[in-house]
Amino acid sequence: MRRETQNLVLALLGGALLKIAWNGTYLRYVKPGLLPWLVATGVVMVALAVVAIVRDLRAARTGGAVPAPACADGGEHGQEAGAAHEERATAGEPHPTADGHGQGHGHDHGHREPRSPWLLLLPVLAIFLVAPPALGADAVNRAGAGNDPGTRQEARGSAVFPPLPEGEAIPMPIGEVVTRTVWDDSGTLDNRTIKITGFLVRRDDGRRVLARMVIRCCAADASPRTIVLAGRDAELAAYSPDTWLEVVGRVVPGSGRTSADHTPTLTVESARPVAAPADPYE
Repeated sequence: MRRETQNLVLALLGGALLKIAWNGTYLRYVKPGLLPWLVATGVVMVALAVVAIVRDLRAARTGGAVPAPACADGGEHGQEAGAAHEERATAGEPHPTADGHGQGHGHDHGHREPRSPWLLLLPVLAIFLVAPPALGADAVNRAGAGNDPGTRQEARGSAVFPPLPEGEAIPMPIGEVVTRTVWDDSGTLDNRTIKITGFLVRRDDGRRVLARMVIRCCAADASPRTIVLAGRDAELAAYSPDTWLEVVGRVVPGSGRTSADHTPTLTVESARPVAAPADPYE
């Protein structure tokens, strides 16, 4: 890869990071807390590319030599070998072989440039041309059935899970609902109407579940949290997978504990489509 191309790829990579940080699509790939690091990385990459380009332009104007990428066998030796190769070619001398003898048949035994640096263009093209969406129903189905309710609590009940606030249709994250139904002995969810938001998933067995993906760092470590939706079948059948819904209902007591895959069941009272949140993960 030529030096000019290297500088351009570096600038494009930095620009791609700054683009997703500016328009907020970075939330499809990493947690919000990583935004400062994302911006800093993009700025540094663009700055390095600009400095390298300016330095090369100045060297070209003053007649200086533009540094060439090092050969695979290392540093100055590779540059000297390249210069010696050009001198022999100009003088018409045969290239020496490994045993020291010249060869007159003009075969090119130079090193082939590795193609792996060109793979750096793939994320750039993906961000600028495709903008991959956040993980959705397909990722949930590929992950298989079941929730990860977290580690077992040493103390159980209201000491760990405080009672829900007063009022109707308490908004709750899906992950918290799953954790409470598995580990909470005090029944803080019993006979309480809650409101959850997630995207619709249709399981192979015909069940409809509402899901959110939970990430610790980035989308690569995402895992699903799901709740089975019971009731309002005709209403839910009208929505396609990956539709974001706001669902109001009541959790069936003990359903997360008795289920083999730690998936609680919610008796649906109402459901309506909503816009996908800016941050699709929990």
